[in-house]
Amino acid sequence: MKSSLLRTPSLCLSLLVLAACGKVQGPPQMPPPEVGVITAQPQNSPLTRDLVGRLSSYRSADVRARVPGVLLKRNYDEGTDVKKGQLLFQIDPAPLKATLAASSAALAQAQATYTNDKIAAQRVRELAPKGYVSKSDLDNALAAERTSAAAVQAAQANVQSARINLGYADVTAPIDGRAGQQQVTEGALVGSGEATLLTTIDQIDPLYVNFTMSVASMEQMRRAQSSGNVTLAEPDKASVQVTLPDGSAYGEPGVLNFSDTTVNPATGSVNLRATIPNPKHSLLPGMYVTLKANLGQQNKVFLVPQQSVQRDTVGAYVMTVGTDGKVARKDVTTADMIGGNWVVTDGLAAGDRVVVSGIQNVKAGTPAKASPWHAAPVGGSSSANAPGASASPSSGGK
Repeated sequence: MKSSLLRTPSLCLSLLVLAACGKVQGPPQMPPPEVGVITAQPQNSPLTRDLVGRLSSYRSADVRARVPGVLLKRNYDEGTDVKKGQLLFQIDPAPLKATLAASSAALAQAQATYTNDKIAAQRVRELAPKGYVSKSDLDNALAAERTSAAAVQAAQANVQSARINLGYADVTAPIDGRAGQQQVTEGALVGSGEATLLTTIDQIDPLYVNFTMSVASMEQMRRAQSSGNVTLAEPDKASVQVTLPDGSAYGEPGVLNFSDTTVNPATGSVNLRATIPNPKHSLLPGMYVTLKANLGQQNKVFLVPQQSVQRDTVGAYVMTVGTDGKVARKDVTTADMIGGNWVVTDGLAAGDRVVVSGIQNVKAGTPAKASPWHAAPVGGSSSANAPGASASPSSGGK
């Protein structure tokens, strides 16, 4: 009986142990994900636009035959630089010399006739007061003098014209530039009935780059300037940077120097033009290039790394970590990209902590552990983008 009483507490203790062991343990709480953030601060940034343009010659001149004749010789190498006044072609001058000689002879004949008529008229003037000649004879003598004087002037003009035409037999360069391909071979008859094209000279230093911008984009910039968000540059101070077809940047910046005063009704855009230095002649007219036009300055915008801006059907947005440690979505408006950073013009406030790294691990309304994010150094590994990395962030603009 006594042993039964002793076994009863032991049995109860065993049952309690078994009951405790039978309880189901809940899953452990996961720590909040770690994210790298930057603190958004308003700053000024260049106002740039990425455009496509086409190069054209600064000046272009057609070299044509201005007198008829047979082309005798080409005096330049095709595709080389020539100077203004340099001899390019020679047209057979023999017929032109003959014409000049005939005009000179006609001038001499007219001058002789004028001399004779002048002497006769002078004699009649002396005899008329004495009544030795009639009034009709006087009038005829004076008329002959005037007619011969006019004939001399006409003959002089013919000589001058013949001399000019003879000068056109030597075809010279009207401007400095690069002479193109010969259009007519030696021995061909040129200038007969029309001014035959012989070659073309293009001045390719500097060059023009022609491009267009939509009216909507220009009006948007004007409205932004009126509100103080943008400061547009003067036309002669707006710069352009050309990117070559192989993707490399051209070393010489250009300057915007022309904006059309009318809108192209077919495209709804305005024609613009910039001047690009081309001292090495590495650019050629007709090339298509991409260019970044610096049109002024954007005021009080935010620069955020490219990877922090996400997009969905609603639009662009970023994830931020609030003071309560929770993640929130903010819809933003982006303008352009500078140095790997998006320019955000609306949607952010000063002091917002924007998630850059670890953004795939968070969602709105959940907590996150934020630490400063730093950009990877040039040539560095992707691990430098993790929270706590020591590289300096990319500013992307002033």
